[in-house]
Amino acid sequence: MAATVYLYSKEKGEVEKFLNKFYNTTFNLKNSFKWKKQYENPVEIAEIIGAFIDNSDDFNLYILVCIDKNVFIQINTNNADDFIRYLYERFPY
Repeated sequence: MAATVYLYSKEKGEVEKFLNKFYNTTFNLKNSFKWKKQYENPVEIAEIIGAFIDNSDDFNLYILVCIDKNVFIQINTNNADDFIRYLYERFPY
């Protein structure tokens, strides 16, 4: 199963602003309140989680990750480091 990252915001355009900065390109989302991306290698989501935490003061966003079917984990400043460590322990490739 692929790992999935969900970004969402209650403010219009916040998701696009974050993605524009993260990917250094321009995003034009149909729904500017949410975004979803699947990753074949779950360890790859550590990068966007790190960027999310590093920029949490600049954007009004929420992030959910799913690495097991129907189990969603909301990432925040309190659990991000532990979750990233868990990713590298569980998926050591």
